[in-house]
Amino acid sequence: MNRVMIWGTNSGSGKSTLARLLGEKLGIEPVHFDRIAWKPGWVVAPDEEIRAKVLEVLPRERWILEGSYSRHLFEERVRLADTILFFDFNRFVCFFNAIKRRIQYRNTTRPDMGEGCREKFDFEFAWWILWHAPGSRKRKRGVLEKLQGKNIVIFKNRKQVDAFLTRIPH
Repeated sequence: MNRVMIWGTNSGSGKSTLARLLGEKLGIEPVHFDRIAWKPGWVVAPDEEIRAKVLEVLPRERWILEGSYSRHLFEERVRLADTILFFDFNRFVCFFNAIKRRIQYRNTTRPDMGEGCREKFDFEFAWWILWHAPGSRKRKRGVLEKLQGKNIVIFKNRKQVDAFLTRIPH
């Protein structure tokens, strides 16, 4: 497991947490898309800037790239990854997790987020979790079904993620 892509259908599923924990076990500093895609005050970075930062990571022998962001070098990430970890959690679980995360990081910026982006939970984000993101589920699962020669793990719940982590040696 040298080049790991952590991807999923929704915010609040635990992709960032897995990236951090897996990174600790494998000795790889994870790269969080939220950290490179968001500038202070929740301003989205220009596509060229995001692309440039991802292009710095892809040639490395070992990496963990976490975040969906399908429009940013997605095909290249998939092609180069030897392992794809896919989160396919229920949207209501993700909604609840996002609320818990908002409480946990109240008035602060979480470690996997861009500087100056204080944790928030608003109507737009709630709508994204409950209605927009799940709409892409079928398409994303279709992409996974077409992949060959990759170690693909699909997580449906936290218990499966925890079991996966226990199998990874330090």
